[in-house]
Amino acid sequence: MSSKQKTVIIGAGGHAKVIIDILQHDSSIEIIGCTDKSEKPQIMGIPLLGDDSILPTLFADDIRHAFVAIGDNKLRYKIAVQVEKLGFTLINAISPFSYVAPSSQLGSGIAIMHNAVINAEAQVHHYAVINTGATIDHESVIERACHIAPGTTLSGNVHVKEGSFLGTGSKVIDGVTIGAWSILGAGSVAIRNIPESCVAVGVPARVIKQIHI
Repeated sequence: MSSKQKTVIIGAGGHAKVIIDILQHDSSIEIIGCTDKSEKPQIMGIPLLGDDSILPTLFADDIRHAFVAIGDNKLRYKIAVQVEKLGFTLINAISPFSYVAPSSQLGSGIAIMHNAVINAEAQVHHYAVINTGATIDHESVIERACHIAPGTTLSGNVHVKEGSFLGTGSKVIDGVTIGAWSILGAGSVAIRNIPESCVAVGVPARVIKQIHI
């Protein structure tokens, strides 16, 4: 009898392709398929099983583990909560080519991509994405459903609140807080706190508009 964790991936877009690649390095995981509205038969050799309405049937068939591979923060958060309510356990997808400090704290349903770094006593909460080559330095806190895009650099003691998106190659200096559901534009540098529900861009980053959640 196989001891592998049979896992369904929710989503079949580009983000899901990266998650499949990561999970295929984990010998304890068996990907049984993906759910998506697409009519394609498979993605990267993994079968598409139908849309999310099939999840209760999969759970009844003794599939107990899932990963929500959706890039949009708000939608990922919503679906992850729904999947957990169905009884699934959300696994983490952690690249073997990343570094995660033993003293760090991780939630569930997290993606840590290739060459990402999570340093000492950092916290990464549920459903967060730490993308390719991103660096989270000591004692920083990444709250639920945030997305730290490729090549982003966070200095120590940074606090990124729930649902925020930090664009590719952005930087946040030591001790700065990014408010909930805000966006820091690609290549921007946050040298002071960014309020919640806004878009900030530039060097240094300045708020250019509010977001209505």
